[in-house]
Amino acid sequence: MKFIPNKLKFKKYQKGKKFNIITKPTSFIQRKRLGVICLKALESSRLSSTQLQAFFKSIRKVIKKSGKITLKTFPHTPITKKPLEVRMGKGKGPVSYWISKVSVGSVLCEIQSKKVSIVKKALLYTQIKLPFKTKIYIY
Repeated sequence: MKFIPNKLKFKKYQKGKKFNIITKPTSFIQRKRLGVICLKALESSRLSSTQLQAFFKSIRKVIKKSGKITLKTFPHTPITKKPLEVRMGKGKGPVSYWISKVSVGSVLCEIQSKKVSIVKKALLYTQIKLPFKTKIYIY
């Protein structure tokens, strides 16, 4: 499973102001459903596609077929980088990797399962893979 968008209007985008500090609040309301365990971000940061893939694989490794995983984030922002030892100018470099901007309080993933202990263990195991602090919510 590749975490790269299939189709975009433009190949390269601008990163935006205050790129490392994402301050916009979450715009959706979290619905409380029985048997759903969520992982919420406590800090704003950026999550690369490789980090998201490692996060997803590590959850899948522990849970296996006992639950349904839905990721709420997807890397849509391309980050460009010029090659080493290239002089300044001559346009923007090629796309190096893709990131998703994670704001404070945004839900990263939801896991629906009857076995709460296994899911909690999986999320504790995968919190190490993320570059920011997170919290587990059980509904």
